[in-house]
Amino acid sequence: MPPTIPQSSAVQVRSVTRDFGSGDAMTRALRGVDLDIPHGELLMLVGPSGCGKTTLVSIIAGTLQPTGGEVHVLGHDLVAMPPAARVRFRRSNVGFIFQSYNLLPALTAVENAAVPLIIAGSSRARALPAAAALLDRLGLGSRLTNLPSELSGGQQQRVAIARALVHEPRLLICDEPTSALDAENGRITMELIAGLAVRPDRVVIVVTHDQRVYPYADRIATMEDGQIVSIEARKRGAIGAPPHHT
Repeated sequence: MPPTIPQSSAVQVRSVTRDFGSGDAMTRALRGVDLDIPHGELLMLVGPSGCGKTTLVSIIAGTLQPTGGEVHVLGHDLVAMPPAARVRFRRSNVGFIFQSYNLLPALTAVENAAVPLIIAGSSRARALPAAAALLDRLGLGSRLTNLPSELSGGQQQRVAIARALVHEPRLLICDEPTSALDAENGRITMELIAGLAVRPDRVVIVVTHDQRVYPYADRIATMEDGQIVSIEARKRGAIGAPPHHT
């Protein structure tokens, strides 16, 4: 594991670029992004489709390497970190709610939700009850033994959310976590997600188009054409509170 980088922020992104393709077919998805996220913050990342939001959070999560720039997450330099070390780092520290749910079709809802604990070395006897308790909080207590094919899109999304939360990650990245949920289940989900962010050693990033969830944000960063163009500070929970730019 590379040496720890002293820092006050949970996430530090400096001059990050990301290109796809080469030559005439090259596309620059990120254009010199700078971002600092302190511990205990819930940051929402908004902007039009194709502006680079998913690319940026994939780099912060360590699933994608930048073309250029620096990325420090939870005190570690992800750019310098060897691939095998990045995998271990993600398993121990990162939860990711994908826009596509990525559930394992042969596993039940509770088994899917328990996967991160089992991978980390927990026994099924410990992992399954923990996953079941979280699914129950998300309104799926009666669906624990259902396969993904037997669940609606919103139910599958809640299983994916439980899977991301079950090992209490220090960094939680959510890509459209409420897109398939009605208002009530969206509220329950965001309260769970926001509850994780208030801990001083945690940080949450939410990519969203859903303005209903904006009141849960500490800050809202807007992206356009591969860049962060503004960051608005908000008082979490103050619905309709006027943002102020930083």
